[in-house]
Amino acid sequence: MRTMAVVGTGLIGTSVGLAVSRHGVMVHLLDQDETAARTAAALGAGVAGAPAERVDLAVIAVPPSRVGAVLAEQQLRGLAHAYTDVASVKSAPARDVLRTISDPVTFVGGHPLAGRERSGPLAARADLFEDRSWVLTPTQATSQPALNRVLEMVALCGAIPVVMEDQAHDAAVALTSHAPHVVASLMAARLQAGPEEAFRLAGQGLRDVTRIAAGDPRLWRDILQANAAAVARVLRALNDDLSAVLAALDDLAAAEPVREGHSVMRIEDLLRRGIAGLDRIHGRRTGTGPGQVRLRVALGERPGELALLVARLAEFGVGLDDVAATASPDRGALFAEFGLSAIRAEAAQRALTEEGWAAERLHPITAPAGSGGAAGVAPLPPADPGAQSLHHQVEAGRQEALSKP
Repeated sequence: MRTMAVVGTGLIGTSVGLAVSRHGVMVHLLDQDETAARTAAALGAGVAGAPAERVDLAVIAVPPSRVGAVLAEQQLRGLAHAYTDVASVKSAPARDVLRTISDPVTFVGGHPLAGRERSGPLAARADLFEDRSWVLTPTQATSQPALNRVLEMVALCGAIPVVMEDQAHDAAVALTSHAPHVVASLMAARLQAGPEEAFRLAGQGLRDVTRIAAGDPRLWRDILQANAAAVARVLRALNDDLSAVLAALDDLAAAEPVREGHSVMRIEDLLRRGIAGLDRIHGRRTGTGPGQVRLRVALGERPGELALLVARLAEFGVGLDDVAATASPDRGALFAEFGLSAIRAEAAQRALTEEGWAAERLHPITAPAGSGGAAGVAPLPPADPGAQSLHHQVEAGRQEALSKP
């Protein structure tokens, strides 16, 4: 790929420009806000202004409600040979696209699973997508050349392509991203009425729970509108759990001996289910995430050795809660185990070995046999023969993109 255009120079669009520019791709930056485009250009994401000729790929980095209209406009002007978007909702934009554009074979829906609590070009990072999943939602009309161009862009950004159907994607992000944002905003909104002295007691826990509430309200309004039904289903189930906890707390506050034991058990059950759910995030503690590699590091007798290792692992995105301590049954030796993507695992093992740690690779966790995926790619099981062919197209295009210098 030699040329690209990015339409919309916010956090994601500018980060895409920064990532691919490092590989020598000429990126043209377009935005209704000329200041945003010029800022992105000043950061090194490309050059502000439309290209003189049709580019290889255009990335439509606008809110979900605008994807269809912006794509139709850019396709009409002949901006690119292929197009993709980065909206965090796929079903509604896909309907708009199919209704408004004249040539659906050139379009591949996309969503990089990466972001920050800040928005705008100044928050952009060239490494924002490294080792992160990048969902692709091609349709039966999508051409192989268009898919290949998008796969090459994903590879240049250092991301892991994941093929999904748009409705499955929207249900997944409702649970893992959109509903959590609503919950964070609800908790943060409660702080408006809090007494001043309470904030002197605020710790990291409150900051962790409310951090993502800092997202752009207009963007999130658009996201929630586009994925309203799926988000409502998650919040409705959450409301049932909240009602049960409230009932248990009311019983405990009333100090009713008859119901006290049952209420305590209900609260403890919720807390335990919370831990079990937390452990499923990226195969936490078990290292069972798709495409992950399990590493084990032997710990010596030096005091504080585990703390030293955890501090070193933070540079590779591994936190204390991601590390499990295990002991050898025969020798009593202590080990630290953790999961990483294949790319980061290789870098971490090399760095740790050079520093004198005994680090070994246990096993990769790949997609199920016969799924059409390779290590680092987690396609859903195809729903029909047509979907199966899409999985083959994605993997073939991915391998072609990765083989290019």
